[in-house]
Amino acid sequence: MTIVIEHAHIAPVGAPEIEDGHVVVEGDRIAAVGAGPAPAIDGARRIDATGRLVTPGLVNTHHHLYQWATQGLHQDATLFEWLTGLYDTWAGIDAEVVHDAALAGLGWLALSGCTTSTDHHYVFPKGRGDLFEAEVRAAREVHVRFHPCRGSMDRGRSDGGLPPDEVVEDREEILAATEETIDAYHDASFSSMLRVAVAPCSPFSVSEELMTGAAALARRKSVRLHTHLAETIDEEEHCREQFGCTPGEYMDKLGWLGSDVWFAHCVHLHDADVRRFAATGTGTAHCPSSNGRLGAGIARVSDLLAAGAPVGLGVDGAASSELTSLAGEMHQALLFQRAVRGPAALNARQALELGTIGGATCLGRQDEIGTLEPGKLADLAIWRVDGYRAAVEDPVCALVFGPVPPLDLLLVGGRTVVEGGELRTTSEDPARAGERARRRLLGGRS
Repeated sequence: MTIVIEHAHIAPVGAPEIEDGHVVVEGDRIAAVGAGPAPAIDGARRIDATGRLVTPGLVNTHHHLYQWATQGLHQDATLFEWLTGLYDTWAGIDAEVVHDAALAGLGWLALSGCTTSTDHHYVFPKGRGDLFEAEVRAAREVHVRFHPCRGSMDRGRSDGGLPPDEVVEDREEILAATEETIDAYHDASFSSMLRVAVAPCSPFSVSEELMTGAAALARRKSVRLHTHLAETIDEEEHCREQFGCTPGEYMDKLGWLGSDVWFAHCVHLHDADVRRFAATGTGTAHCPSSNGRLGAGIARVSDLLAAGAPVGLGVDGAASSELTSLAGEMHQALLFQRAVRGPAALNARQALELGTIGGATCLGRQDEIGTLEPGKLADLAIWRVDGYRAAVEDPVCALVFGPVPPLDLLLVGGRTVVEGGELRTTSEDPARAGERARRRLLGGRS
């Protein structure tokens, strides 16, 4: 089908904005972006986008979808307190919980303008079904581009790690299972809906041997690498005590910096880390709401951008950023940077770039998604900036500075995923699925 969107304010990202323009979608690609009315095209679906803002679809670069089932717990804990309080609960997950939580989480993301999402799943208790397949199935039902990361932990409490021993895995089993997952699911094609990354959990739950083995595997299979890094001061102290260096230095020593790597959080980076990230093209998934919720601090986003390092946005797991929308993270990112570095630290268009091309670059898909230009995949969002929001003359400012505008239409590869603020792809209500996951995991606990 050909879709013609016209009379819209278009923010292509990376190109001049168009106050009154059109976008033409043919099949799964963008065919044209221009000013004024669109040309007549026989049989096209025409959409009058008067009072609307068109942007690229948003890209979520860090998530833990299973955590939808454990929102609102340990509300006043630090990261390490929160993790130790929840690991025993997460040890009870199974394929049903993972599928239903993923369906809810991905549905919620789509309703906030997200067309591509990662997931970092690292809890694999034995005998609980195929957890990876369960979340892949949910992503196909919602119809978002999905970059699930096969996570892992091999340092349980008996080895000085944080997680209980029953949720960690044997190192060789991890590497074998990760390679099997890549072979079964990874699709490197231009219009791929599914790509797999290799993602040991963190320096405090993974051995050095697994970190280096994972990097070697990812590079042999030509997939990307992901892990948590420098989220808290506790992690810095742990790395100095265990490894004699900072988290950033540890990753550099292990060969984990590069344009095929993106880290989550990176709140407590040193100046040398910022320079190395920029020099190597290493990406960062900035998760402002989660970092604020856990009192971790504020990432040096403006410094990373000034140095030339890729930065995207992530909502993180819902258990540490309850009901956070990806569009809302643009707002949070802007406010967090300005709160510590002044009003020039980040502007509305830079925040939009974080949520679009910045995230696409972290995932290695900057040539396919993240901007609106001919030849790229037709992943786009149409936001309502009329009514009360028309009081803000600049539509991009209305999107980023204020509350998230209603989402009028979301296309993923030219297919309608959200229309009129309603999810159009799933036969099941994702909210009900999420509640079912919570009850299955927590029982009567609230």
